[in-house]
Amino acid sequence: MLDYLPLCADHGRELTSVAFMCKKDQCTAGQIPGTTPAIPGMFPTMFPLATGQPFGALPVMPVQAMTQQATRHARRVYVGGLPPTANEQSVATFFSQVMAAIGGNTAGPGDAVVNVYINHEKKFAFVEMRSVEEASNAMALDGIIFEGAPVKVRRPSDYNPSLAATLGPSQPSPNLNLAAVGLTPGSAGGLEGPDRIFVGGLPYYFTEAQVRELLESFGPLRGFDLVKDRETGNSKGYAFCVYQDLSVTDIACAALNGIKMGDKTLTVRRANQGTNQPKPEQESVLLHAQQQIALQKLMLQPGAVSTKVLCLTQVVTPEELINDEDYEDIMEDMRGEGGKFGALVNVVIPRPRPNEAAPGVGKVFLEYADIESATKARSGLNGRKFGGNQVIAVFYPENKFAQGEYDA
Repeated sequence: MLDYLPLCADHGRELTSVAFMCKKDQCTAGQIPGTTPAIPGMFPTMFPLATGQPFGALPVMPVQAMTQQATRHARRVYVGGLPPTANEQSVATFFSQVMAAIGGNTAGPGDAVVNVYINHEKKFAFVEMRSVEEASNAMALDGIIFEGAPVKVRRPSDYNPSLAATLGPSQPSPNLNLAAVGLTPGSAGGLEGPDRIFVGGLPYYFTEAQVRELLESFGPLRGFDLVKDRETGNSKGYAFCVYQDLSVTDIACAALNGIKMGDKTLTVRRANQGTNQPKPEQESVLLHAQQQIALQKLMLQPGAVSTKVLCLTQVVTPEELINDEDYEDIMEDMRGEGGKFGALVNVVIPRPRPNEAAPGVGKVFLEYADIESATKARSGLNGRKFGGNQVIAVFYPENKFAQGEYDA
């Protein structure tokens, strides 16, 4: 059965999908009874028929369906950086509501989004809009906050600019009310302005999660973008970020600039000027910040010295460790997973303490009987998904672990 049926010119009624006959009795869409009915927009000689063969026997794609297929590349937008909790319904509802709020709906009443496909593993989605113009308006939403995190809104890889130019506007309308959703034209989620930070010299194999963790040593980010090659999707070795607390901008720049990462050296500064030195009153904060990134340097430094102790991050949250039963379940899971790689001597998962700072909360430490087992565990656990997050596994100094120093 065809999805869209042409209308009878005489009665405005749907024609059947078999012979394109009007549902009103004795009508053949304006044709003389007994002749082959014509299809609007097609010449009789386009498909030569054998004598007596009904036209409806040929598979014919409806005009509306063909139009949708031809314009799909220009009606879809790529949305990257989705949180693990995102699903098709939440993404569709969010973008439909946001499009309405900014005045981006141009195809009439109703939801702008007609379809959503999510790749949960890579945390991106393709959002299909009703029209080419609405898809172009959606490009102004780059950097909008979705479920607490800024997302990237881009054209999909199959977007054909020259062909799209014949289908409708390729740029967002200048009259969109972006302020209604906390954006300004070209803001890219707050990644513009004097407090925008340039982070260069990143090894190409660093993931977004690793770079984010390093930067968030100084506080939560308002915006973040690891620049990637559009064709390959690989990192270009530099990123931009803006902190929620703008007062840490210079502190982060001074602390991170010049750090060795593998065979590279980081260049970290305000994007629109050279490196700024922190003010005198910020020096104590800077010292604390430099101590905080010590572990991140260890985590991101390839070729660190192998030990019998493995430190896992992004496995558990402090909230999951409060309840005794939940804590025991997590311990049992870690013993089971860790024991698959060799003789596991000890498992330590620091727990939060009431009204007191607890070192190492959020990390899991696995102590093995030998370095070989720890090395196998690092290879097997690093990069694995756990609760929607990508686990980072690094070797940890044995002497610090023995002394109960879990913040190194």
